Amino acid sequence: MAPESKDSFLVERSLDVAASPATLHGLIEDFRRWPDWSPWEELDPTMTRTYGGADRGVGATYSWSGNRKAGSGSMVITESVPGQKVVLDLAFLKPFKAENVTTFLLEPSGGGTTVRWRMTGKKTWFFKVFGFVFSMDKMVGKDFEKGLAKLKALAEAG
Repeated sequence: MAPESKDSFLVERSLDVAASPATLHGLIEDFRRWPDWSPWEELDPTMTRTYGGADRGVGATYSWSGNRKAGSGSMVITESVPGQKVVLDLAFLKPFKAENVTTFLLEPSGGGTTVRWRMTGKKTWFFKVFGFVFSMDKMVGKDFEKGLAKLKALAEAG
């Protein structure tokens, strides 16, 4: 993983999963499946979710609004290559504004798949000011690890 720069960041985690790329792709490109594995879904049990656009894949949209921990924002899938990758634009509105690109890469590995979850973006003024205290990797890296573990359990169970 490349280190963070002054103006941009990269957070990436990966995990080997004993499931096919097609199985994992189906869980990632369908926003209605995200409550089953996303690490942020449990931050607010009363969070509102809105789905739009395509049912899955390119053009599918998902927006949320929740408590202070969950915040609010939206996602839209901009690229989906079956069994290989899903790319989405992620826009946070609260607790801070930010626009990031999130990519899930699926690579056959042994009898399963290596899932790489990557997020890139520009550092907002907030992160530039407070960047000496924390990094994006430290802020969301553990969430990526938790989400990948949940995705693994879901994919392997079924």
